[in-house]
Amino acid sequence: MASNLAGVLSQPRSRWVPVAWSELPGFGQDNLSEAWNAWLKSCEKPQPPMAALCSEVRRLSIADGQMQRDWMQSRLKPYRVESIQGESTGMLTGYFEPQLEASRVPTTAFTVPLYQPPLNLAQRKPWFTRQEIDTLPEAQAALQGRAIAYLADPVDALVLQIQGSGRLRITQPDGSQRWIRLAYAGTNDQPYRSVGRWLLDQGLIRDASWPGIKAWLAQNPPRRQELLWSNPRMVFFKEEALSDLDAAFGPKGAQGVALTPGRSIAIDPGSIPYGTPVWMTSSGPQGALQKLVLAQDTGSAITGAVRADYFAGWGAEAADLAGRLRQPLQLWALWPK
Repeated sequence: MASNLAGVLSQPRSRWVPVAWSELPGFGQDNLSEAWNAWLKSCEKPQPPMAALCSEVRRLSIADGQMQRDWMQSRLKPYRVESIQGESTGMLTGYFEPQLEASRVPTTAFTVPLYQPPLNLAQRKPWFTRQEIDTLPEAQAALQGRAIAYLADPVDALVLQIQGSGRLRITQPDGSQRWIRLAYAGTNDQPYRSVGRWLLDQGLIRDASWPGIKAWLAQNPPRRQELLWSNPRMVFFKEEALSDLDAAFGPKGAQGVALTPGRSIAIDPGSIPYGTPVWMTSSGPQGALQKLVLAQDTGSAITGAVRADYFAGWGAEAADLAGRLRQPLQLWALWPK
């Protein structure tokens, strides 16, 4: 990371402007112990120069909030994250881990397959589109025997693919049930196209949140396939066990550590390196957020200097927040002195 004489740090897709701690809105009010769990996760796969602080971070996990705050102010320096052009306000969206019912084998109710990568995925780039997967015998033959599980609703499958992972309560052929996690294992290398944007561009809806999209689908069932095929990207999964300990955290993000609900964000790694503690403020229809978060993930839509995707957790409440969250954002990177 280069710097200039004024103390500004340059990243490939952002610049960091040094500020005083007093400029961080709400810094004295956050419950830092919640964020410390996410910070400990980052220390499982630390990136330089944050790695040098991890022994102290671990020691402070049992400290009170004031001690944690004092330590941060002594060891870190806050920088306002801006675009190269100097813009310091960006956008916050949300994502979550879907929690769905599934069947190990196809049934009359569960007909929508979730696939592991086809064996010939690397030999054909890009691989078949979503529409071709549904219609071409050649694509279907390549996916024969590759289904991990089956869902009841193709829109739930699309949501799962967009979020990149999920929890399934899966019914086995003998009728027994258990929880598993599906983790991201690759894509067909086709471009991602937002089904919400497709609906907006055609003037079919005004509310492109997931609740809005599902409401439109309920009124227009014959057009469901057309909507699904508007996004050519298909995501493939791998199955992971979901122990009680695993179930307390989210899936692994791009940093390679498990995500913490409400304390992990996906960022553009060209703007903020993985593992960086970040002060985040955002205010809008879904409420005000002023809190310490950790940059632990990324996503194809998360590009730009002041851009973050907030990991809301799992379950119906997280799904609702993530589906509606779209509001202004400011970020401060907290970097070792």
